[in-house]
Amino acid sequence: MSILEELKWRGLVADCTDAPELAKRMAAPITLYCGFDPTADSLHVGNLVPLLALRRFQLLGHHPIAVAGGATGSIGDPSGRTTERQLLTKEVLDHNIASVKVQLAKLLDFDTKQNPARLVDNASWTAGISFLDFLREIGKHFSVNQMVAKESVRARMEDREVGISYTEFSYMLLQAFDFMVLCRDANCELQIGGSDQWGNITAGIDLTRKKLGKTVYGLTLPLITNADGTKFGKTEAGAIWLDPKRTSVYRFYQFWINTDDRDVIRYLKFFTFLSKEGIEALEKKHAENPGAREAHKALARAATDLIHGPNAATEAIRASEILFGGELKGIAESTFNEIVGEVPTKEIEKSKLDGAGLPLVELLVYSGLCPSKGQARKDIEGGGVNVNNVRESNFQRAVTTNDLLFGKHLLLRKGKKNYVVVTVK
Repeated sequence: MSILEELKWRGLVADCTDAPELAKRMAAPITLYCGFDPTADSLHVGNLVPLLALRRFQLLGHHPIAVAGGATGSIGDPSGRTTERQLLTKEVLDHNIASVKVQLAKLLDFDTKQNPARLVDNASWTAGISFLDFLREIGKHFSVNQMVAKESVRARMEDREVGISYTEFSYMLLQAFDFMVLCRDANCELQIGGSDQWGNITAGIDLTRKKLGKTVYGLTLPLITNADGTKFGKTEAGAIWLDPKRTSVYRFYQFWINTDDRDVIRYLKFFTFLSKEGIEALEKKHAENPGAREAHKALARAATDLIHGPNAATEAIRASEILFGGELKGIAESTFNEIVGEVPTKEIEKSKLDGAGLPLVELLVYSGLCPSKGQARKDIEGGGVNVNNVRESNFQRAVTTNDLLFGKHLLLRKGKKNYVVVTVK
């Protein structure tokens, strides 16, 4: 498939300018760009659709440019927002760009000799331009009437309580200037972005035509929402970040494995590089036996592989299996630590486990898994209690320091889903 055919099959085309001409132009390698404003020191899963699209273009021989918004990020994009963004200092923006560059290297190939990706900062071509020069050379090509008609601006203007500042109103000019400069200096002919960027992209197309007399194109990707209407990439704990210091690999894997059944095939198309045949085979299995969750496992594995690497993905899978009764023998402490904090924890003095130890029935009550020693005995005799994922049927069993994992943890489970990690002080 051509890049446009693949994007359409994956449901990744929201709109594009002059589709027939763009399809012809993309029959040969094209230089394209996607911008991101470094508002944090990590990307999150909501950034993945356009960045993975850059990778899809690169894999098919095109030339991708990732534009870090050192300039635009200092202003703030009003698109899709109901409030003004917090302005960031140059030092914070520079730190964020440096951090995000490491993540981009996992998504794009900057070292290939054939069509290496490039990362540029739009502050590099705006820093030397005075305000008056910018107004004279760029601002005169924009009609305020047309700017007000853009969805990203109009929506904010209609909100009388919040409105839009002149700072954010001018964002469109800066993004349009980016496209013109990249066309002039890097022969960039295509800009991609989320569907909320349509107004900014078309503004850049108009400016490039007026200033350079060149035809360039725009292609937007859909903004992803979950089947239940909630915003993609948000959980009760907040955003799902690509930086493992912000979102652990285990939680990252869990985010994907817990995808709604109605979304899993769509997300396989959006967020993985699995082939059409592979995804269609998973779709068939999912329709026949959704309980097996093969599509979910493939999605979570592929997404975690991509961002964190195969070894980290394997560890996340192993950690997940622990909470379904998986074998603990030989498990790495780092893997076990992934689930500590995901389940209730209880501290205990190590001295209580010394020597003969503490009766299991007492430990079950202390941990909160059982309301009384009598109930704990019934649960043990009924086969519903596990110590370190090994079923225990002897109610007279005592727990000692010999049972501690890594010299400090015990994993207690009652039934299928009730876990407590007991940790010695």
